[in-house]
Amino acid sequence: MQTTLTSKGQVTIPRDMRQHFGLKQGMAIAFEIEGDHIALRPARAPGQAQTSGLGLIQSQRKPVPADFDVASLAVDAP
Repeated sequence: MQTTLTSKGQVTIPRDMRQHFGLKQGMAIAFEIEGDHIALRPARAPGQAQTSGLGLIQSQRKPVPADFDVASLAVDAP
């Protein structure tokens, strides 16, 4: 599919592609450079889950100090 770039740098995403990827009016779109081409993707919403899961669960406990020595917890067995 082909479209034309306007003088303002705008393009129209063809209807078939918008429907295929679920793009709706008002959605944020992210542009990324990938080698010698441009990738266009729906932008991830701030509240959307991350793929790694890092930081999704928050503890109610106090954080462990960075200089905490785990070996100090070891006790000699009788």
